[in-house]
Amino acid sequence: MKVLDLQSHGLLREQARSYRYVTGLKARGGSVGAGLPAKRAEQTTKIPLADHLADLAVEALIDEVDLSPKPGLVDRRSNGAHTDMTLALMHASALALWPCLRQMAEAAEAIGGVGQPLRTALGRIGREGEVAMLATTGGVNTHRGAIWALGLLVAACALGPHADPCAVAARAGRIALIDDPGATSEDSHGAHVRRRYGSGGAREQAQLGFPAVIAHGLPQLQRSRALGASETHARLDALLAIMAALADTCVLWRAGPQGLATVQQGARAVLDAGGSATLDGRRQLRLLDEHLLQLNASPGGAADLLAACLFLDKAGSL
Repeated sequence: MKVLDLQSHGLLREQARSYRYVTGLKARGGSVGAGLPAKRAEQTTKIPLADHLADLAVEALIDEVDLSPKPGLVDRRSNGAHTDMTLALMHASALALWPCLRQMAEAAEAIGGVGQPLRTALGRIGREGEVAMLATTGGVNTHRGAIWALGLLVAACALGPHADPCAVAARAGRIALIDDPGATSEDSHGAHVRRRYGSGGAREQAQLGFPAVIAHGLPQLQRSRALGASETHARLDALLAIMAALADTCVLWRAGPQGLATVQQGARAVLDAGGSATLDGRRQLRLLDEHLLQLNASPGGAADLLAACLFLDKAGSL
């Protein structure tokens, strides 16, 4: 099993560290008391690669939902266009996915290469992870798309942890192209949208190697940082770049092609105004948020891909 020296990585939120520690303690038969502190990164500088990748993926999900102000999405200000989701629910859902993401990384390490055995294992683990998510959220689909995207990327990273983001995304795409023998006929919103509008959705994004992330999200994240934007503004700009390029099936489901055009044009308007760090950009961002709330549209696909973008950004330092 691969291990990583994490002395130089102060990456983990307290929730993720606590979740990993408590889960591991229970697995070893230990007791968990109210006064028991979470094991901190400086106390244990070497952890298995699979644990670290799961940590990074969960942190990316939490960073995505905490990012504010996001147009139409759950964040620290509001529930956006959602009546069934809250910030706390999104946090709980993200943490519930840690075992699933770790198991995907472990499967990739054990199998050792892209092929049918790995695809079969990832499909099974992903379905189990979805059951755990729905049990945590009371049946609300908070992160189904993220299980797909981050599960593939975590597995791709585990096969070669020192690869750059483009190579990891391309490897994830090769995995996604393989059929999952355990998959059942889809009846999801994304499947309905694909049939009605011909949009490829999350499946196509993965199979193509996440172009919305590699060609738009990550480059914008790096550009905004280089121009001196804060990390919050750089991440918002990355989200907007993804929104401007993505045929988001979540938006198509709620608001149709006209709603998608509103999302894409509004996101471009923010970036064209100088991004979320500028006064004009923030005005455009407020207008976009108002339009999305009027349409009851939420760019959930773009949010999942922002989490993938943040994961690849951090995993690139392994």
